[in-house]
Amino acid sequence: MESVMESPQAERAQRKPRIGLAWQILIGLVVGIAIGLVLNRFPEFRESAINGFLQPAGDIFIRLIKMVVVPIVFTSMVMGIAGVGDGRALGRIGLKTLIYFEVVTTIAIVLGLVLGNVLHPGLGTDLSQLGHTDISRYQQTSQQTHGHHGFMALLLSIIPDNIVMAMGRGDLLPVIFFSVLFGLGLQSVPAEYRKPVLATFKGIGDAMFKVTGMVMRYAPFGVCALIAVTVASFGFGSLLPLIKLVAVTYLAIILFAVFVLGVTARLFGFNIFTLFRIIKDELIIAFSTCSSATVLPQLMKKMEDFGVPKSITTFVVPTGYTFNLDGASIYLGIGTLFVAQLYGVHLGLQEQIVLVLTMVVTSKGAAGVPGFMFVILLTTLASAGLPLEGLAFIAGVDRIMDMGRTALNVVGNALAPLVIAKWEGQYDAEKGRAYLESLDA
Repeated sequence: MESVMESPQAERAQRKPRIGLAWQILIGLVVGIAIGLVLNRFPEFRESAINGFLQPAGDIFIRLIKMVVVPIVFTSMVMGIAGVGDGRALGRIGLKTLIYFEVVTTIAIVLGLVLGNVLHPGLGTDLSQLGHTDISRYQQTSQQTHGHHGFMALLLSIIPDNIVMAMGRGDLLPVIFFSVLFGLGLQSVPAEYRKPVLATFKGIGDAMFKVTGMVMRYAPFGVCALIAVTVASFGFGSLLPLIKLVAVTYLAIILFAVFVLGVTARLFGFNIFTLFRIIKDELIIAFSTCSSATVLPQLMKKMEDFGVPKSITTFVVPTGYTFNLDGASIYLGIGTLFVAQLYGVHLGLQEQIVLVLTMVVTSKGAAGVPGFMFVILLTTLASAGLPLEGLAFIAGVDRIMDMGRTALNVVGNALAPLVIAKWEGQYDAEKGRAYLESLDA
């Protein structure tokens, strides 16, 4: 009788229309653009609105996401590694992951250079029309962060001298390294001691995913604030002198996503457009916030739901945050050639081959550095003997291009665990089909 009385209420609850998260974020994006355009037209109110409300509201969202990233990565990786079964299996997965990342990011760098050579984004640009930004702080960061570049510097950045401080800073490379060692150590502990530790970690991880769900309810407001700051600060007028550079960058991003990643997905039995549909929420958030870290927890969860084993997802996705920056890799080639063409400097085939080798090293391990693309580009320009001042001219529109670069990074890091799982023969196709059916329901 009680169930009969409750059933109409349940039916009404089911019939109640609910706006999905993707639509909420999209609405926030549109509203934010509108607010930004209005503020851009009225500069007397712009600074007070940005500093007083919009920027803090956006920073709240970024901080909330960063708050949950490290606990989720640490607990998930330890559980995944402890569940692999042996160190050799983990080593095989790690080797395949790094090989895949290296191949894909090198293709991205080469594609950026090819389009830069074919479309010449820097030719015909009038230097007098360009704004100028002070890059001295980026030069200082470059000297501090990349003063001793190379493989050994990257290796030193991976090994933490204090894991608690590394976690506090949100440095994922040291956290991943410590998680791997901790997970391997946990494998060798007797089962009666290992099981309660894993159970505790599982409880923490599940709780942090629930916290992530709470945080994502704020996502539409955070996205609205961040995109409003971008549009209000730069407006669309600032794009006009550099419209060719922006257009070439987005063309390269689209070509890479649809063809390079699309062909890769097809080779391993996946459809890239299906992947777009699965991660549409994460793409909108990453595009709006210019931060791939904001979607890392959700991306790990979705790829696991799509049929990738936890042991692979928890290793590949966080590692890709540092080693698989497809959007950033593409932009390295385009940005370097833009500056060269802007100053009329010719870079021959030999110089560009050296550039590729330089970019392969400089693009790794810098994702946690504020303004890291400027740091990497400054290092690359210095190695090529190009004027560092050229980077200052494009600083004003870098945020516009960073939105597309970050979204591409997310696509690449969503595809990577699928590729590795298929390569390892561990992909659960039945679970993947069930997940797609649940999306269509």
